[in-house]
Amino acid sequence: MSLIELIAGVEAHEATLTVYNADAADTDALRDHFADRNIRIVGEQSVAGPEAFAALSRDGEFVTAVTVDELLPDAEPPTDGGEGEDADAEPNHGGTRRVGGAVLDHLDETMFTSYSRADMVAASREIEDRAWRVGDGELHAGFQTLDVLTGETDTYDVLGEKTDLDVHAYAADEGDPPDVEHYTVHVGRTAEIRETWFVAYDGGGLDEAKCALLAEERDPGEFYGFWSYDPETVEYIIDYLTERYGPATDETRADSDDRDDARRSR
Repeated sequence: MSLIELIAGVEAHEATLTVYNADAADTDALRDHFADRNIRIVGEQSVAGPEAFAALSRDGEFVTAVTVDELLPDAEPPTDGGEGEDADAEPNHGGTRRVGGAVLDHLDETMFTSYSRADMVAASREIEDRAWRVGDGELHAGFQTLDVLTGETDTYDVLGEKTDLDVHAYAADEGDPPDVEHYTVHVGRTAEIRETWFVAYDGGGLDEAKCALLAEERDPGEFYGFWSYDPETVEYIIDYLTERYGPATDETRADSDDRDDARRSR
């Protein structure tokens, strides 16, 4: 299964959030909040049952249920009656709670739509930072073209300076290859390398540190894809890249030599 097929498979695995007995305005607010995710929001009214709650299902199977208040942007973290935060509440960073976390935490792969290049860079930095902090394992990143990769050379040289971190960059053969000191460049000649953006980190032996971002550029500057903290998904992406494109240092050097020869012959 190629990278683009993997994106399509996750896209087809859509989740449904059914919002029961809530105000229409709250249901619309949830639609807006999850607009860039692969979650369908459905409003329902029931004769019996609690007010304003939501049930998450996937492939027709129940996943979790939460109150609408827990999902709305202005919601406060639940407490245990004044004695501090509930032990099951979402982790609180800097006194704030990740909006929608009660749903998103139950999705191994979280889809997004219409991400810009700026959004993709920001998301990529999160994974790169994790690889830097752990300082071990493998980091694989796709830059679409050599021109784009050239602009990230300094960042990836710094990452590659980590002795126990094996860094691999992938790009289509468009532009000149960068001068590389501390990481491996794989020059791909397939459409998926040109059309996808990905960053995958194997966690350095820690399942809880594994993460990946994979997206397809469907319109110029607009990306559709997913990020995942599921170890099996992350392992699949890295195994696929390794098997499909392999340790290409020799190939990369050969490509560079061929281009130099061509320039000298002009």
